[in-house]
Amino acid sequence: MSAAAPSPAAGAAPDAAPGREAVASAYQRFEPRAYLRNNYAPPRGDLRSPDGVGPWKLRCLAQTFATGEVSGRTLIDIGSGPTIYQLLSACTHFEDITMTDFLEVNRQELGLWLREEPGAFDWSMYSQHVCLIEGKGESWQEKEHQLRARVKRVLHIDVHQPQPLGAGNLAPLPADALVSAFCLEAVSPDLPSFQRALDHITTLLRPGGHLLLIGALEESWYLAGEARLVVVPVCKEEVMEALVRSGYEVRDLRTYIMPACLQTGVDDVKGIFFAWAQKKEGV
Repeated sequence: MSAAAPSPAAGAAPDAAPGREAVASAYQRFEPRAYLRNNYAPPRGDLRSPDGVGPWKLRCLAQTFATGEVSGRTLIDIGSGPTIYQLLSACTHFEDITMTDFLEVNRQELGLWLREEPGAFDWSMYSQHVCLIEGKGESWQEKEHQLRARVKRVLHIDVHQPQPLGAGNLAPLPADALVSAFCLEAVSPDLPSFQRALDHITTLLRPGGHLLLIGALEESWYLAGEARLVVVPVCKEEVMEALVRSGYEVRDLRTYIMPACLQTGVDDVKGIFFAWAQKKEGV
């Protein structure tokens, strides 16, 4: 979700920093609960239809983790935002999970759920759905308990910095895997910034490690309460090219077309992409 800051990245084009400053400024008005209502409550949060966007994302993640190839000890979730669904299948395969976000309000929202505090967003429908599609006989309460136990820290991140987690961070590096959902395109003012951000987070991943990347296709803006956030529009081919340039072998790349019934006026997204990529040795 949010992982942007105003300071320029190394090697950035001269006009790139003002664009990132505008992004960072806009995110100061980001409202986590409004974002969650817009995207994770009905109609987009209705998981009963297998054709919905929520079930599609959860299937992509569950099917990829079910291969057994994406596993290890450590995983970092890049730009978690206020959401946890992207880790429900991951938590079975990694014992040390780091969640991250640029915004303190999002880190606070995550903390409410991780500590099971009153007023935390209810993710139980997502947890139930993941248990259903994984088919292991696990209860949703067991799933959530495991995820809470395996998230070891929630850290600040800035994907526009060459060291996204900063010097002396507490995350064990390099990680065995990265997950990132709706982050890089949402905090990058242009394609070169998107590419640099991908390059930066790739430094956190060990050679041979895996990246699972979910993002918006052909989106230029979205709403989160009073905030109207600008997004760099990307297509499937541009995502593929960016991953290859950052030193990945693309193992899988799927797309979902947003149906008219889920185009609710909170953004202009045309679809969603899911990419599974493996960092090449020597990168």
